[in-house]
Amino acid sequence: MDYSDTAEKIKEFILNQVRGARAKGVVIGLSGGIDSSLVATLATQSLGKENVLGLIMPSKNSNPQDEAHAILLAEWLGISFKKIEIGSAVSAISSQLPADKDALANLSPRMRMAVLYYEARRLNYLVLGTGNKSEISVGYFTKYGDGGCDMLPIGGLFKTEVWELARFLKIPSELIEKAPSAGLWEGQTDEGELGISYEDLDSVLKGKSSNKKVDLMIEKTGHKRSMPPVCEL
Repeated sequence: MDYSDTAEKIKEFILNQVRGARAKGVVIGLSGGIDSSLVATLATQSLGKENVLGLIMPSKNSNPQDEAHAILLAEWLGISFKKIEIGSAVSAISSQLPADKDALANLSPRMRMAVLYYEARRLNYLVLGTGNKSEISVGYFTKYGDGGCDMLPIGGLFKTEVWELARFLKIPSELIEKAPSAGLWEGQTDEGELGISYEDLDSVLKGKSSNKKVDLMIEKTGHKRSMPPVCEL
């Protein structure tokens, strides 16, 4: 992969999307992970730091280190950022619903997206998505949560390519080397939940190897990658 060319294409994509929507800038949820760090970096280089707003939205089970890494990234880029605690709102809603660990894990991403769109509407900004090709392909995202956005700048990059481009752009090593985690619960890691390493997953998605579990994930999550079907009359 030509890292310089790839970075320029993504930056041009972001700029064209913002101009096409006649928006003033972009807002992004900063998780402290490499995906949001890479997208925020490319957006800042594309639009200028004054046109990028980062939101840090910890919840009850959030790792304090993730917040620290999100702040590190925002300060490194020089972009404005806000911390908005969503834990009380999630608790208020979940207290009225039957207990379900998996369903509860999806509440926080959906609350974060609601906050992102609130700020986007207020500022005439677009919401940046942070999904990569590996996770999108197997449906590893929350529908109408982190999957809800106005554009997916790194949606064409496999996870292993995300790390490579991040190194090329000299994003702080703390963000690149940490184990990927959505912070859904204490000790949660993305690879642990997926049941496969990103290196192996990308190998399957590139057709270099096969894995029945990955094939099943792709099959079961097709609805996440499509607009809702319409009953044509």
